[in-house]
Order: sequence, then C-alpha cells, then structure tokens
Amino acid sequence: MIQVASYCRVSTDKEDQANSFEAQQSYFKEYIEKNPDWKLYEIYADEGISGTSTRKRVQFNRMIQDAHQGKFQLILTKEVSRFSRNIVDTLSYTRELKRIGVAVEFLTDHINTMDGDGELRLSIMATLAQDESRKTSNRVVWGQTRQMEKGVVFGRSMLGYEVAGGKLMVEPNGAEIVRLIFQKYAVEQVGTSEIARFLTREGYRTYSGSSKWKASAILKILKNEKYVGDLVQKKTYTPDYLTHEKRANKGQVPLICLENHHEPIITREIWNLAQARMQKNNKHRTGDGGHSNRYVFSGKIKCAQCGASFVGRIRTLKDGTKVRRWSCGTAVSEGKSGCSIGKLLRDDDAMHMLAVAMQSLSLNTKAIIRNVTTLALDAIQAGESGTTDQPERLQFELERIQTKKEAVMDSYFSGDISKEDMLAMKKRYENQSNVLQQRLEQAAERKQCGNEIQQMKDTIQSQVAALLRLDTESEVFCKTVLDHLTVFPDRHIELRLNDLPQIFRFAG
Repeated sequence: MIQVASYCRVSTDKEDQANSFEAQQSYFKEYIEKNPDWKLYEIYADEGISGTSTRKRVQFNRMIQDAHQGKFQLILTKEVSRFSRNIVDTLSYTRELKRIGVAVEFLTDHINTMDGDGELRLSIMATLAQDESRKTSNRVVWGQTRQMEKGVVFGRSMLGYEVAGGKLMVEPNGAEIVRLIFQKYAVEQVGTSEIARFLTREGYRTYSGSSKWKASAILKILKNEKYVGDLVQKKTYTPDYLTHEKRANKGQVPLICLENHHEPIITREIWNLAQARMQKNNKHRTGDGGHSNRYVFSGKIKCAQCGASFVGRIRTLKDGTKVRRWSCGTAVSEGKSGCSIGKLLRDDDAMHMLAVAMQSLSLNTKAIIRNVTTLALDAIQAGESGTTDQPERLQFELERIQTKKEAVMDSYFSGDISKEDMLAMKKRYENQSNVLQQRLEQAAERKQCGNEIQQMKDTIQSQVAALLRLDTESEVFCKTVLDHLTVFPDRHIELRLNDLPQIFRFAG
C-alpha cells in the first residue's frame, strides 16, 4: 500500500469555490479511493499565501519535513501553479523529493516527476506559471499606482486617522494627541524625549494602546506629512515579485505626492515650524541614517546594567565651554528607578579611549595607505562616471519610459483607461524623460573630465596617513573602526574595535 499525500494552496476569496479547501479535499479523496493500492496519508493546505515563495507556507514546509521522515511516497497536487510559481523552488523541491524516493504528480498537467521526461515538462510548466505570476504582479502594481494617483489611500490606520474605503478620516481622540505633540515641539520648543515622558506621565495612550511613549515614536509623528493634509505613497517598493520583500524607496520608483489631499489635523504653519526645528537640530546629520548616525558614539555606548544605548546631551561648563556627555538612555527617560548606573561619559574622554586603543595596534601603515588610496580612487572614478548615472543606464531608462508611454496610448485606444488618465500619465512620463535627458548630458560631461581624478592621489594618501596617526579626527573613520563601548556599574569601561577579538579596558 502506497501512502499518498496531497498539497493544495487555497484562495481566501469566498467566491473562488473551485479552489476552496473543501472542494480540493473531496477531489483528492475521491481520486485516491479510485486506486486500490493507494491510501491517503494527509492533505496539506496553505490558505491565501502567494505561490511565488515557499518561505511562509507553513503546511508546505511541514509536508517536505514529513517526506524526509518517510511518511508517504507520493504527493498529489492539482497543477504546477498550486505547488509553486517560482521555477527555482519547483525544480529544487521536486529534485529533492525524487532523490529520497518521493514522487510528485501534477494531475491537471499530467506530469509525474518519476517519468523520464517529467523534469523537462515540469520546467516548461513552471516557467509558464512563474511568468503568469510576473504578469499578475505587474498588473496589480500598475492598478495600485493608478489608484494612488487618483488619491486612493493604500495604508493602515494610525494615530489621529482611520483608513476606510481608501480614505483617511480624522479620529478625534488621536487627533488631539497629535495636536498636543506638534504644539509642544514646534511652539513650546519641548524636546521629543521630554514630550514622551510627559505623555507617559499623563496617561496618554499610543495608537497600539501602550501607556509608554518613546522619543522615536514622537519623531515619527512629527515627520508624517499626513497630519498636514498631504499624502505621499510608494515610500516602499517591492523589487522582486518572487520574494515580496519591501524596501525603502530611495529613488528607485517615483513617489506619488498629493498636497491638500485630506482633512489636516494641524495647520501648515505649525507643520513648517516643526520641520524647520528638526532640520536645525539635524544640521550635522549625513544621509538618512537617523539619530544614531549623527555623532561618532551615537548608538555605540551600551549600558552593562540595563542594556540600553547611551544618549548624548550638550552641557555648558563654567568657563563657557560646551561638551557632549553621554548617559544611559533608560536613566534619562525613566530616572534612577529605570536604571541606577549613574555614569556620565564625556565625548572627549571616549575619543581618547578610542585613540589609545588604535595606537596600541600593530599596523602595516604603508600597505593600508596604498590599499585605501586605491579603493578611494576607484570609488571616486565610479562616482564621476556615475554608477547610477552612467550614460548607458540612463539611455536604457529613457527607452523604458518611451515603452511605458506607448503602453499608455495602447491602453487608451483599447478603452482600458480614460482620456484624462492617459493625458496625466503621458505628461508624467514626459517630465521623467526630460529629467533623464538632463542627467544624460551631465553624465557625458563628467565622463570627459574623469582623468583629473588621478591628481587627487597625493591628497588622499596624506589624509589616510593623518588618520592612522590620529593627527586628525574623522567621524566616518571612527564610526567604522569602533564596534562599541560598554559602561559598567563599577565605573570601568570596555571598548571593542570592529573585527578584532581583544577587549580594551579603562578604569572609570
């Protein structure tokens, strides 16, 4: 008697009765009962999960584990697209199962992996299934983008707003908290940590219902343009339809920005004041790394007692000198009841410890200078030629936009979109083409003067040598070599450098 399992990936759509679990379960039971040499072991089913990846398909993965334990010898599934729409997954799993003596039979496609031409026919069907998934993904993205351009909201409810039917509606209780946060920060000039302590102390609740507020949550609210009535969508994008992983959009796809889209909670004046204050406070920031990238030791000093990171504060000494001191984040936000380590570390003392640790290392400075100089020149040359602004890449983007414009016209003439939508999208693609054309001209100019880079070699070598002698301070260099410092209750401090096993200890 052959033990037989079956696998089905069922839809969550109630109207999709043909693929419902009950229908497939009855189908497989009847099919197996017709063969006297077969006995049903179990029906494995994943509900409402994409077929392009097996990572989140719990029942599928459990079935593979059971197969390795010899619980059955045959897997029945309706069709290749139900097993997986990722050709790599389809072939790798069927090969793995075949190796341990477990066959997979795709009933609708009439394929058995144990047949001589099974893998060839499976490859063809899996390729078609994957391509269909790609087309579906493209259609979904295209449709969502058009909806976003019309103002439909794709997102979740948040403090102050409820999302329903693609619209943002003000939620009064949350809106009052939002107004309070902006008032304190923009008008009263209260810091985010103090605002978080105030809200916690006064018993206000976060959107998730927590009674404890964090400065990072306050900062996130202050940066959210929805509160002033604007809408920005596509802040994240999905680069691979097979993995479905979202990434922060840093220019890879156009943002969709709509001003005065919905009822605001705060005035434009208050919003501008808040943004101006944040910009002033972050004038030393580089990039979008957040607060933890503002200073050398941001996020690099840990409390041995509670595990929190130390936070920096500027203090003015009696002689007028301003110094940055670091204290346990828990102690700052909750006082001694949160953490009693009571240790303050001055920025210059921490820098001295890093210098001592660096000077104690035996370094081949000549080799380091040579290698770093070579890498720096390569990076500069790549930047001058434009890794993202290479003429070839820009030309490709221009051609891609032209293809999109042609597709828009095809959709219009076939009646899929209105004339208004066609004109709006056509104008948008023309604007993108103009920007790309300007970048293409600039990239060509940079390429002509790339030979001047070699003149920078002596300057780079001298700067690297100064860094290694610690004759100059570079925040980027220090953040790169430093792993972290740990402050202990007995006031001693331990320092670790990146990729080095030794610990450098300093008395408090």
